[in-house]
Amino acid sequence: MNHQPVDATTAPSFLPKVSVVVPIYNGEADLPDLISCLLSQTYPKDRVEYLLVDNNSSDRTLAILKSTAENCPITIHPLSENQIQSSYAARNTGIRAATGEILVFTDADCRPQPQWLNTLIQPFVNQLVVIVAGEIVALPGTTLLELHADRQETLSQKHTLANKFCPYGQTANLAIRRTALETVGLFRPYLTTGGDADICWRILGANIGRWEFAPDAIVQHRHRTTFKELQSQWRRYGRSNRYLHELHGVELMREMTTKEYGYRLVRWLFKEVPRETVKAIASQASLVDLLNTPIGLFTARARSIGQRDAKLPENAKIIDWL
Repeated sequence: MNHQPVDATTAPSFLPKVSVVVPIYNGEADLPDLISCLLSQTYPKDRVEYLLVDNNSSDRTLAILKSTAENCPITIHPLSENQIQSSYAARNTGIRAATGEILVFTDADCRPQPQWLNTLIQPFVNQLVVIVAGEIVALPGTTLLELHADRQETLSQKHTLANKFCPYGQTANLAIRRTALETVGLFRPYLTTGGDADICWRILGANIGRWEFAPDAIVQHRHRTTFKELQSQWRRYGRSNRYLHELHGVELMREMTTKEYGYRLVRWLFKEVPRETVKAIASQASLVDLLNTPIGLFTARARSIGQRDAKLPENAKIIDWL
């Protein structure tokens, strides 16, 4: 991973104009916590604007954004994207209205920590850096599925930044130099998943700069709490891989056979369950350890189904431009 410490004598004077873009769909419940996190940012308030883009919500999201912007000590621009139902189209609407030289992305259900912007922006002091990814950590959870995902660090950028095809950062915590977007274009507006990888790969493929990882630029995100939500999440991961296969030639993930599923389950039942039960009695293991294999097989199955059933829509190949 690329991770270079910033010169402490240089960093404080490096304060580029920053535009934070957040797509929001039916985010009424998330807005109070999101706004609170934005208010707590230590980056100079006069050097950052927040473009909060409602994506055709059916709740009070847009009304809340407008009323919040009227009496807020930070600069909030409430925007709307009602033509295309896609977070990437909403991000493009924000980018077009932005005035900053650095574009920063997060999501409505994320909770940026106070030093987030300060830390995420500093690597751009090096003019060769065009993409910076911050870390994503879990909000405290108590359910079995939350604890399992936390153990697996499901949301961490370390997985996408180690992608064997090409590194990329997730848009839950990502910053891109504006000039890079002027060169390669914006997000594909009709794409429904995989757009973060696509835009990073287009930028890196253009050989206009490199990426950095800022592990201390942290946003928190909530894990899924139900099997229905978990299945939807992993099917989306599978669809993303299919789309990226068609757009960039990414290798498709191999599907496990029925025999392999059966073997893993039998091994779990007769080897792992007794072992983890003994550990649990000695207070050295928990229910998460005991059920790690079946939950992992559940998510693997969901991802395989998502990849197998997905087909990239023709209009998803379209790239928006500034």
